Amino acid sequence: MADIREENKISGVYGGVETGNNNENIEQASNGKNLPVKQGFWTKFKAFWFQEIDWNKEIKVELTPYQQKVENEINEFLHQEITWEKVHDFLFQEVRFGKKKTEV
Repeated sequence: MADIREENKISGVYGGVETGNNNENIEQASNGKNLPVKQGFWTKFKAFWFQEIDWNKEIKVELTPYQQKVENEINEFLHQEITWEKVHDFLFQEVRFGKKKTEV
């Protein structure tokens, strides 16, 4: 081990610091293994939007009781039977504007 007063000169290394076998470190860095990778926003965005999707896979949706009630009311409204009589009654119903008069 080198004493603090001694100066070890190592050729080919900046600052005179040796971290082991430099050839192994360079090979590992060049093939991209064991390197930490921080994914950026666009990488995550592309990974999400361009992922493979199995279109034959069943999608199951579970609703809360309130959501189920609202869905049932919407379906009931959308699938109601519409007749010309109902359309006529809706279009020609009596419409009042202003306050209702009270009789004395």
